Amino acid sequence: MTDTLKIALAQLNPKVGDIAGNAGLVREARRVAAGEGADLVLFSELFLVGYPPEDLVLKPAFQEAARKTIEALALETDDGGPALLVGTPWVLEGKLYNAVALLNAGKVEAVRCKHFLPNYGVFDEQRVFEAGPLPGPVNFKGVRIGVPICEDIWFADVVECVAETGAELLLVPNGSPFEAKKHDERIIHVVARVKENNLPLVYLNQVGGQDELVFDGASFVLNTDLSVAVQLPAFADAVVMTNWSRGKDGWICAEGQRALFPDDMEAIYQAVVLGLKDYIGKNFFPGVILGLSGGVDSALSAAIAVDALGPGKVHCVMMPSKFTSDESLDDARDCAALLGVKLDTISIGDTVDALESALAPSFEGTAPDITEENRQSRARGLILMALSNKHGKMVLTTGNKSEVSVGYATLYGDMCGGYNAIKDLYKTQVFDLCRWRNEHFPVGALGPDGPVMPQNVIDKPPTAELREDQKDEDSLPPYDQLDDILECLVEGELSVDAVVERGHELALVKRIEHLLYIAEYKRRQAAPGVKIGLRNFGRDRRYPITNGFRDT
Repeated sequence: MTDTLKIALAQLNPKVGDIAGNAGLVREARRVAAGEGADLVLFSELFLVGYPPEDLVLKPAFQEAARKTIEALALETDDGGPALLVGTPWVLEGKLYNAVALLNAGKVEAVRCKHFLPNYGVFDEQRVFEAGPLPGPVNFKGVRIGVPICEDIWFADVVECVAETGAELLLVPNGSPFEAKKHDERIIHVVARVKENNLPLVYLNQVGGQDELVFDGASFVLNTDLSVAVQLPAFADAVVMTNWSRGKDGWICAEGQRALFPDDMEAIYQAVVLGLKDYIGKNFFPGVILGLSGGVDSALSAAIAVDALGPGKVHCVMMPSKFTSDESLDDARDCAALLGVKLDTISIGDTVDALESALAPSFEGTAPDITEENRQSRARGLILMALSNKHGKMVLTTGNKSEVSVGYATLYGDMCGGYNAIKDLYKTQVFDLCRWRNEHFPVGALGPDGPVMPQNVIDKPPTAELREDQKDEDSLPPYDQLDDILECLVEGELSVDAVVERGHELALVKRIEHLLYIAEYKRRQAAPGVKIGLRNFGRDRRYPITNGFRDT
């Protein structure tokens, strides 16, 4: 039995499916931790295969590769170096579990399985895993350590069980995606478990982007007096040593690194930057290409791309039509200059004229309508996709959540693209982030310090410029009003009557609800994008396309 422990927290960025690469991260973290005299290294949930593996984890070959790699890592712990607590899928008696394995002294000494499998929001764990039994602690150097996994600490049962069976401290591997204001919610749950059981707790979260999810890290250690002994940085890799000693009242972690969690605007900006960076990097794209219109959405998207990838990997294209104002042309040029990116100008005039000529016989006798507007958007989409095909860069689409909610986005036009960094940001949030970025230089950003877009981009009335003197508010309510209605309907799932009680007109709320429902088919074909809020379109909110319900 020992009265001291040195536990290294490996807050790292795994890639789903890259078992060999993730094992390499385990080995490197172990090497670093060994140099600091660590006894044990803790990794995040399902670290070996990346989280969430979704249905990939159902492949027998994938399961077998994970098991063989765990066994190989276990053998390496026979060198006298630190032991490992590694998250991995694990098959027992023909059943697949979300597990954590203790690798020590050359073997797999213990395996504990996740009991509570989340099956809401972005989570589908009941689809692929079996629920493990209520676990007891593992024994390491005579210390009984509880290892509840992620969701297991959101309820009292699992921690109560490991405490009643002798646990002395809690090491919790997590795969907890970022969501605005979620860090405070985590703290609340951890405080509850610590108070109920009088045990210190390590909350170890992964970091990095995985498709539409971003994991913010922000791991921490809470002692039994509810003091935060260690706080790791958000949105950054880190291998940090924690020093533990046994006193008369149990185990206590010495004070160590205390990084500050970013404020709301910075956290959201860091999330969208990291999400885009990892989507591009992990899928081996050489960079991105996007339409830079002189408007606020494309300006923010370009800034995010430059901060994530650097200006050399961002190619912007201005695609004016006869309705494009000189003001927009100037704003796009000024924005590109501030960001230091390449800007090409390719007129869509000839393309639109060719389409008009080709369609004239079929359109004879009809009046101009939204069809002509959409034709311009699709011409731009065609140009961007052609440039993408030729040069290999991924098209970054730039529609915000307000527009996507009510269908004010053109399929195969401005919705063309492989990823959308601002997909889960309402228009009012877009404006807020633009102001924030012009006033702040984010940690780790690859873009310039100082303003990244002209103030006029933020100040001028939003417009798609698809017809003469067009403004967004010609057909939509002001964005502060629209966004409040949408947040009520999407995030809050409020009834029409409840939204009206907030001061909105009944006819308007019913119209927005109708637009929200009928645009579902468009959203099913939209590019993935970073989840920011409580319910993003895609993993969180899964409405039927064919839907006859209206809240009357």
